[in-house]
Amino acid sequence: MKTDRETLRRLGPSALADLQLCKLNRLLADVLPHSEFYQAKYGRQDWQLESLDELKSIPFLKKGELVNPQPGHPARFHCLPRRQYVRFHQTSGTTGRPMPVWDTAADWEWWIRTWQYVLDAAEVTPDDTVAMAFSFGPFIGFWSANDALIRRQALVVPAGGMSTRARLQLIIHSQATLLCCTPTYALHLAEVAREDNLDLRSSSVTRIIVAGEPGGSIPEVRQQIELVWDARVIDHSGASELGPWGVGATDGSGLFVIESEFIAESLVPGTDQPAADGELGELILTGLGRVGGPAIRFRTGDLVRATRQHDHDCRFLFLPGGVLGRADDMLVIRGVNVFPSGVESVVRSIDGLGEFRMIATRVAAMDQLEVEVEGDTAAATELGKVLQVRLGLRIPVRSVPHQSLPRSEAKSRRLDDRRFLP
Repeated sequence: MKTDRETLRRLGPSALADLQLCKLNRLLADVLPHSEFYQAKYGRQDWQLESLDELKSIPFLKKGELVNPQPGHPARFHCLPRRQYVRFHQTSGTTGRPMPVWDTAADWEWWIRTWQYVLDAAEVTPDDTVAMAFSFGPFIGFWSANDALIRRQALVVPAGGMSTRARLQLIIHSQATLLCCTPTYALHLAEVAREDNLDLRSSSVTRIIVAGEPGGSIPEVRQQIELVWDARVIDHSGASELGPWGVGATDGSGLFVIESEFIAESLVPGTDQPAADGELGELILTGLGRVGGPAIRFRTGDLVRATRQHDHDCRFLFLPGGVLGRADDMLVIRGVNVFPSGVESVVRSIDGLGEFRMIATRVAAMDQLEVEVEGDTAAATELGKVLQVRLGLRIPVRSVPHQSLPRSEAKSRRLDDRRFLP
């Protein structure tokens, strides 16, 4: 028998639009009477739409608007009394200072339900043992995945507050069949395993859910993870301000927006104009199930190529290659758009290279780029040649000692932007 999620994944455009409109109007009716933030933003206390085409009349929401001027206070879209909130998380602070985000019990239940789409893609059952290679700090990370997995009745093994070597031993000794971590950390675990002569391909892990940064939908990154672990990679994307909005295609070719719970739009970067199907655009998302902190037409800053023209069984909006980069990370080097994810795809395609870092500078009003990479001189030289072929740019590449560049179990920031330093 098909589950409700299977039915929703296959809805036609008209039925999906009807569902989204119904949920959006219900959200607006629940939120606007209580939200001083949205009342001031919209200049009204009620708003009901006749069709989704009217969504464009609602102003965009930018992250800067949500930051509360009082440090430590929650994001400004929270509209309910304090006692109704039961979960505290905060943004990772990669684009500014961390911002507290709260959830009600009903909102958290929505997170858990929406995460089930990801667990469907990973084919999780009660027979699975899941290792959570995540610090479990205030960053949202895999907190919602943890609770969704418990709802799925899998055996969940927390691995917070441990060294990488201790985590590896726990993964092996618990006979984990599923691993949850960032793409970078999956590769770092493999790196440490090699140093300790551990063969991860012989472990019990058969699937890895990755999130927190681009990588799970970058072919070279995904293939490298799958090779060293002998496990299938499932990509996922979400945000503290929004919820778990994206689930990876089973073939690893990109992400689907979970349109039963989100309305997606795409804008030409730097403008308010809609991007054409398949054109590079900034992803705009409206969450439909989070009343305590509703993000309506939120400018994510994520760059994607959203398309309806695809052959997957799932009919949700498809993002080939997943999140391609951040609008604020895009560099224009001698007329060529360069993203950290594009450089990473080249790095991961060359044997013998470890961690890397991009350094952006500005000389005489021109952006410059160089790459530092862990590896020998020959491998670094090969990287420079491949970058020139793939990107059409000559980018200086410098080899640095093994383990000299920073690692992180959370989001990795590989772009060191020095363009505007004194």
